Amino acid sequence: MRKTVLITGAAGGIGSATMEVFKKEGWQVIGVDRKSSDQEMSDHFIEADVSREKQVSQLFQEVGSKIERLHALVNCVGVQTCKPVVEMEAEEWDETMAANLRSVFLMVKNAHDLLSPGGAIVNVGSVHSEATSSEIAAYAASKGGVVAFTRALSIEFAGDGIRVNAVLPGAVDTEMLRDGLQRDHAEGGSIQDKVRSLGNRHVIGRIGRPEEIGEVIVFLADDDRSSFVTGHALTADGGATARLSTE
Repeated sequence: MRKTVLITGAAGGIGSATMEVFKKEGWQVIGVDRKSSDQEMSDHFIEADVSREKQVSQLFQEVGSKIERLHALVNCVGVQTCKPVVEMEAEEWDETMAANLRSVFLMVKNAHDLLSPGGAIVNVGSVHSEATSSEIAAYAASKGGVVAFTRALSIEFAGDGIRVNAVLPGAVDTEMLRDGLQRDHAEGGSIQDKVRSLGNRHVIGRIGRPEEIGEVIVFLADDDRSSFVTGHALTADGGATARLSTE
């Protein structure tokens, strides 16, 4: 039987690459994003803002009319507000929490019955939940919440046969990363110079590719590969957090 995965944030760099990896593995892919995406990467694409309760409810009415079973849910939505806390508006904080954390709550709540029994949830967090930098506090806090929520869900959903894990990407070559480099935390004049400078700080010597994170997500989603893994946050950061910042 062909397995089915639903991926939010499907128009983003990691989301779109993850759809492609799942398709290559033979999965049926349902992509969701609040902006349009490359329809060829998914078997079915739904435009919705997954931080809004009504839209999530409508989304699952549509999904439920098309499939009987969901084998995996990948929560891949991520937005960043790069600003000092003292300059941040409350609305900006709330928007970050809604997009990055509230959306996960709404999606897992509505997907539960389609996933049970034997499904898997993979939440895309961030290495910023473990070690972070300046002017990105809202993002770090929201992704820290994702990790804590993942652990809690793994316990709560265990009786339903649903595994819940998170992947914590480090610096990955996406539009969001390149936009964030405007904070000048990486050396260099051009964006490409900044990307190289950032990559040189990694043990592996480069930043990641979106499809590399997609491969990790497929591993955690596929019960044939990771059936004994739940409640885990798997860091995929090219060794960035392995090295002391004082070295």
